[in-house]
Amino acid sequence: LMERKPHTKINRKEVILAKLRKSCSCTPQKLKKFVMDFFPVLRWLPKYQCKEYIWGDVMSGLVIGIILVPQAIAYSLLAGLKPIYSLYTSFFANIIYFLMGTSRHVSVGIFSLISLMVGQVVDRELLLAGFDLNDDAPPALGDGSPQNDSMSNTTAFNLTIAGINAECGKECYAIGIATALTFVAGVYQVLMGIFRLGFVSMYLSESVLDGFATGASLTILTAQVKYLIGIKIPRSQGHGMLVITWINIFRNISQANLCDVITSAICIVVLVTAKELGDRYKHKLKFPLPTELVVIVVATLVSHYGNLNEVYASSVSGAIPTGFIPPKVPEFNLMLRVAVDALPLAIVSFVFTVSLSEMFAKKYAYTIRANQEMFAVGFCNIIPSFFHSFATSAALAKTLVKTSTGCQTQISGVISAMVVLLVLLFLAPLFYSLQKCVLACIIIVSLRGALRKFRDVPARYHVNKVDTLVWVVTMSASALVSTEIGLLVGIVFSMLCIVVRTQRPRTALLGQIQDTSFYEDDLEYKNLSTVPKVKIFRFEAPLYYANRNYFLKSLYRLTNLDPNLEAARRKKYEKKEKQHLKKGNHGTANGLGIGETTLQLVPKQIDFQALVVDCSSISFLDTTGVNTLKEILKDYKNLNISVLLACCNPSVIDSLKRGGYFGRDIGCMQEMLFYSIHNAVLFAKDQK
Repeated sequence: LMERKPHTKINRKEVILAKLRKSCSCTPQKLKKFVMDFFPVLRWLPKYQCKEYIWGDVMSGLVIGIILVPQAIAYSLLAGLKPIYSLYTSFFANIIYFLMGTSRHVSVGIFSLISLMVGQVVDRELLLAGFDLNDDAPPALGDGSPQNDSMSNTTAFNLTIAGINAECGKECYAIGIATALTFVAGVYQVLMGIFRLGFVSMYLSESVLDGFATGASLTILTAQVKYLIGIKIPRSQGHGMLVITWINIFRNISQANLCDVITSAICIVVLVTAKELGDRYKHKLKFPLPTELVVIVVATLVSHYGNLNEVYASSVSGAIPTGFIPPKVPEFNLMLRVAVDALPLAIVSFVFTVSLSEMFAKKYAYTIRANQEMFAVGFCNIIPSFFHSFATSAALAKTLVKTSTGCQTQISGVISAMVVLLVLLFLAPLFYSLQKCVLACIIIVSLRGALRKFRDVPARYHVNKVDTLVWVVTMSASALVSTEIGLLVGIVFSMLCIVVRTQRPRTALLGQIQDTSFYEDDLEYKNLSTVPKVKIFRFEAPLYYANRNYFLKSLYRLTNLDPNLEAARRKKYEKKEKQHLKKGNHGTANGLGIGETTLQLVPKQIDFQALVVDCSSISFLDTTGVNTLKEILKDYKNLNISVLLACCNPSVIDSLKRGGYFGRDIGCMQEMLFYSIHNAVLFAKDQK
């Protein structure tokens, strides 16, 4: 046996106290380090290489700003809010991430999936408060009109219960819900950073995230169809929104607005063609074509001078105010209503941001701090929530554009924020006549990447069937039930798949590779030779309570021997033999002769004298696992078959020692435990 190194026992109490003393001490150096770590911009900005970086940062910042404005206005439809709030969100998120983020390349701001999750909560609360979810419905309160008195009373009652003044109308209440949700999500993210709970993101596998994104994209697509064809249907809420919305669309398809249909068709053709050409010739283009901006400008001019709203009743964006609304503290009572909804929002926002940060950090050979990213995205939600903004996250599409246009640092984010500020202060009213169907087209075309995941299903299935099943289940639940439920279903289902795979793992009998000391699966490889009088069994999973029975069944099936049944058969044989000898009879009660009875009860001829268990794939043992190995050791010993363990890792050996597998005499470990299968086989052959 190899000699183990002695391990000094760690006094956890002293370690914790030492860490607390170190954390609670305050020196000028520690304070400076804390500030520099909390605001990474203080580290890299003084070292900024202006001549080398400034051109790429300015170009990427301008391009992202130009893309950000139409996307922000469009994604306001998803969030169920006015476009001005999306512009606020894009402005503040870029500034705060510039100060606190550790990634040089990610673009943090408004994101379609996050906007959808916010919009679903906003719609639900508006419905519970008694508001009409129809976008073109007149405000129920605060407009001075006597219409809809019953609706106004209901709304006023609900608003008072929620802690909002009765003068607050639909728009005010909607942004109040959104800011409360955003604030709570940001608090969750900061708390996760303080308690270092970033490991939560590990439970969101790539299959779960891709399935969630694709399912949510189907929901987003469905929500925009009514704007594409210009029909007035209520915004569906609750589980099964996708199916209900499509039923309502087909019921009201006859009311489609021809102007909106034609506009949508033209915009989608132009946007898709430009995207495809951009993808095909991206190596020749210095920066992406600002197709969305061109489409929005042209569509706004056509709508304004063609009076499409007045003549064809085409739905338009409406007035977008300039400047900033005075800041306001999010309502505490509303926070209580959305506290549960904020948790999945916080996790999804953090996971997308960190995964993108790590991906681009690895690509460009620098490091990020995941915990600081948690703080950064948390404060990108907390601080803007006071300024009428909603939840943000990193977005893959805009990040890819940033890197392709020469981005070097987050200075590009400041440039993008300045472009948004220019729109906020001066240009926002110019978008009054912009048709909503144009915004819906921009949203739908932006989903191309997520919807293309359907084409990858055959390749994904070929690589791993279980991961494909996880993707399908997550996507289906996200689309057909709800995004939050879909995410939860995906996480739980992927964990169940892992449990099932450990419950019924691969098992095999091994044969020897000729003229070597190596052994492999006899069913998978040709020309393996069996070892006389020795069976070698491999179990490819941890041995614990959930797979104990499967371990035993597989062992008995592959060795063609159940020691319990064989022991019972032998006892019965011995008992019958004694009875016959005692009576001296040559016959039995059932009329069979002694010879015939003996043939029925004769013990089975066992073709091996040693069982070697290959433990190389057993990563750990629990109490049940140790007891199972002790059980087979005892059962096979009764049949004069020795059980030898091979290739055990140190944690398994420690578990066996603590469980008393080797008995009181540790010295006998040399005859029970081996560091290779071949050593165990040689020992078994030498046994008499």
